[in-house]
Amino acid sequence: MKADSPKPALKRELRRLFRAMDFISDRYLARKGAPAKLAAAFYEVYQQLGTAWEHLALQCRHWDGYRKVSGGKLACRICGKIKGTEERWLLLPAKGQKVIGVKTRPNSSRVFPSKQAATITEDGIQFHGATLRVSVHNQYKSKLFRGKHDITIARDRILRLFEDGMECWLDTYGVHLKLPPQGKPMKPMPYSAFLSELPKRKLQKFPVMIEYDKRDHLQGVVIFRPMKRSATKRKQRISSSRG
Repeated sequence: MKADSPKPALKRELRRLFRAMDFISDRYLARKGAPAKLAAAFYEVYQQLGTAWEHLALQCRHWDGYRKVSGGKLACRICGKIKGTEERWLLLPAKGQKVIGVKTRPNSSRVFPSKQAATITEDGIQFHGATLRVSVHNQYKSKLFRGKHDITIARDRILRLFEDGMECWLDTYGVHLKLPPQGKPMKPMPYSAFLSELPKRKLQKFPVMIEYDKRDHLQGVVIFRPMKRSATKRKQRISSSRG
């Protein structure tokens, strides 16, 4: 038997829900003279049906578009959700691709007075052990050196991925990969240099491989992760050298 597609099944469930809500409203809540205890009990049932409505509406993709309602607002023709209403919850499928939100970018050339006012998206998720953060903002004013200098932070879209102490930072202007510190952390900031500026003796210490095409265009960068030697292997190496 062929399984129902999401749209007809959802429309069927919502029709059943709306009929139940209308029945309780007309029979027990709007009717005059209904016993107070009975009305209170069915009021609680009505609230639970409202929660079910919210859950079902999360599954709706508004396939049939919107219709105008009172106040000039637009409501979905299927689930009744008002267009532009902020969701309190997310509903994701257990299997298959998960989709959260839409891709946003800086959308103004104006300089905002603060980062909060300039922020468009500031969100994060922990997904199967990895942490992903997305930050999108327009230009905004800030301070440097404890407020001694006024600066303007450029508008940007920043993605940060964290895994096993490493951080991959992607923004409008570059890609930055931070590795976990080796040994004890040092106080000075890490040095920075172009590959052409470094002597060969230093380059040989860095596990970096450059990918490029026949036209000498950069295609990618491969960094081999430094692996920590286990205590067992160190003991085996020491014992074998003594033997």
